[in-house]
Amino acid sequence: MSADTRSLNPAVVLPRWMPFEWLVALRFLREGRVQTAFIIGGVAIGVGVIVFMSALLSGLQANFVKRVLTGQAHIQLLPPKEVARALRGADPQTIEGSIVQSPLQRLKSIDQWQSVSAQIKALPEVNVVSPAVNGSALVVRGDASRAISVIGMEPELYFRIVPMPEKIVRGSARVTVNDILIGTELASDLGVSVGDKLRVTAASGSANTLTITGIFDLGNKGANARTTLMALRSAQSLLGLPGGVSALDVTVHDVYAAEVVARHITALTGVQADSWIKTNEQFFTAVSAQTTANTAIRVFVGLSVAFGIASVLVVSVVQKSREIGILRAMGITRGQILRIFLLQGGLLGLGGAVVGSLLGSLGMVVWQQVQRNPDGTVMFAVSLEPLMFATALLLATVTGLLASFAPAMRAARLDPVVAIRG
Repeated sequence: MSADTRSLNPAVVLPRWMPFEWLVALRFLREGRVQTAFIIGGVAIGVGVIVFMSALLSGLQANFVKRVLTGQAHIQLLPPKEVARALRGADPQTIEGSIVQSPLQRLKSIDQWQSVSAQIKALPEVNVVSPAVNGSALVVRGDASRAISVIGMEPELYFRIVPMPEKIVRGSARVTVNDILIGTELASDLGVSVGDKLRVTAASGSANTLTITGIFDLGNKGANARTTLMALRSAQSLLGLPGGVSALDVTVHDVYAAEVVARHITALTGVQADSWIKTNEQFFTAVSAQTTANTAIRVFVGLSVAFGIASVLVVSVVQKSREIGILRAMGITRGQILRIFLLQGGLLGLGGAVVGSLLGSLGMVVWQQVQRNPDGTVMFAVSLEPLMFATALLLATVTGLLASFAPAMRAARLDPVVAIRG
């Protein structure tokens, strides 16, 4: 047996139970250790960047969305706005009044809101439906007074949308017909604390005296200065809306599908439904831009990985042309040669992806330890999901296979006589 033939005989080192294509592919990768190490390193860096950026942006977006949605519902149903219509005479084409002024929007209830609420609850996409009465009032404490925003709600439902018990800094989240919850800024402005009484007066002149049972912090100075919460019946009586509600707050299982669900609700009930995506359009546009940027980074990193694998395998075909010719002369088919180089590309992609996933995870752990809030807590939670690693491994392997296709075709088409002579 000649030296060239012995070098191609995989059984000398590698186990016999492996398929022939795997044996030769592994032999070629072992013989070009330096090239193999460099390309695996390049793939690892690319996959590490993808894993790190994906985890970072995913955690960042989840943190942003959580902060936006902790103080509001995913979807809010509102009664239709009042619209002024032109006064027409006996002739429909004749308009009596040339000037049409927009009417004052009065607080009114959603028609048959119990039936609408039942319809919405029946939707599989919906999680919670909470009736609410929203309006403005004046709160008075001695000589001090402040304009406030009143939210009347049912605590057992509303607290499943806005986790108010977690935001209470003094007192408790107890809300009965005689209780009120206020923000920290409003409490400071009025000089009140838990147990004190406030007189709340509506624009209609109706008033009620309520006891402060809790003081909350929403993380926003303006919201803490004007937001108050009371029982639904108390707000209905105060704002002159007995038995009615001015809004239905809805949460859904998939927050990013809120706009689709809102349109479905409007088509089903005829009630105006505004999703958080619509009311926070600029924020959602920024989140979408981040997602697009992350996708672009993945694509370009994937292309660089693919070209790196392809370039190494092209060089390998040139270097191994004599061995390929000998294999072809020994009876190896074109299909087997093709599979040998495809396997090399797939193995390079998979090996680099494994190392890259470890690098990306390590980088994320280090980043979380370095980047912290002033109080020492983690800036925001980042989860390294198994699905993300599985996707990275699959994409890197597929990229390696695709990148190796052209070099594999070139190797399979080599003429054995020309290759051996070369």
